[in-house]
Amino acid sequence: MAAVVPNMLGASPVFARVLDTIACLARFDAPVLLTGETGTGKELAARAIHYLSARAAAPFVPVNCGALPDTLIESELFGHERGAFTDARQSRAGLVEAARGGTLFLDEVDSLPMRAQAALLRFLQDQTFRPLGASGDVAGDVRIVAAASPRMQEMVEQGSFRADLAFRLDVLSIEMPPLRERTGDALLLAQHFAERHAARYRMKVRPFDADSLAWIEAHPWPGNVRELDNLVHRQTLLGQDAELRLAPEGWQASGVRPKAGPVQFNDARHEAMSAWERQYLSHLLRETGGNVTRAAQLAGKERRALGKLLKKHGIDRDLFGTA
Repeated sequence: MAAVVPNMLGASPVFARVLDTIACLARFDAPVLLTGETGTGKELAARAIHYLSARAAAPFVPVNCGALPDTLIESELFGHERGAFTDARQSRAGLVEAARGGTLFLDEVDSLPMRAQAALLRFLQDQTFRPLGASGDVAGDVRIVAAASPRMQEMVEQGSFRADLAFRLDVLSIEMPPLRERTGDALLLAQHFAERHAARYRMKVRPFDADSLAWIEAHPWPGNVRELDNLVHRQTLLGQDAELRLAPEGWQASGVRPKAGPVQFNDARHEAMSAWERQYLSHLLRETGGNVTRAAQLAGKERRALGKLLKKHGIDRDLFGTA
């Protein structure tokens, strides 16, 4: 049974291991480094670590290191005194102070320039910092969770990211898996996004057509969960059909999936039906909080038959509740 982690959805074995790791690392007040491709949910994981930790009642402060101007990074992180530099007309606390008692999430930490890397390393060594223009050090009290792209190790080897800082950040670590490796999760997430966006805009929840169900599982999702969410969001708003259609125009005959034929058609139909079953079963369990008996009643099936279907598709009812 995978750990229950807020705002993170997935039933695949690889993602269940990630959830277990998040729950485990949240207990230890040490730096965490999250790695993975863009759109895999690194910030969601960082928030989950924070809200499962002893620091949950204090602030969670995210900062996109790649969006900060090089000349202002130290001031943004550690604050400054009045007159510390041009236009510093008043003293200002930095993000480390804003996150006091809580978690500072450094997204795209691998984009920090060398000078900022040195300043962050000094802070990680003893949790003290000196605002720009100040005469003394200030004690900090934050947990650092950082996120980096898969290229970080290459940057360390090339000398563009400090190895000693990488070691300090990588006390605990999680690699977020790409969506293409999370078997069955794309369908689960697509349904979740469809329901969420329909509720947001007060629209009727529409099912996905059979082609789209098969395409969702076949697509490699280079943009990962974020790409899937954006596509479902757009189709929820702009789609004119009774069903949500995500599959590209002409996808079935494009060679991504076999063209129709006596055997090939049956294979394609089996693929689509299998995808639909997984989506339907996951939806049932969400509705019933994992209660298989209630889910069987809603589906009009015997409990044993529904249990066999869950086993067939590798769906763990415990991921949806405790009943």
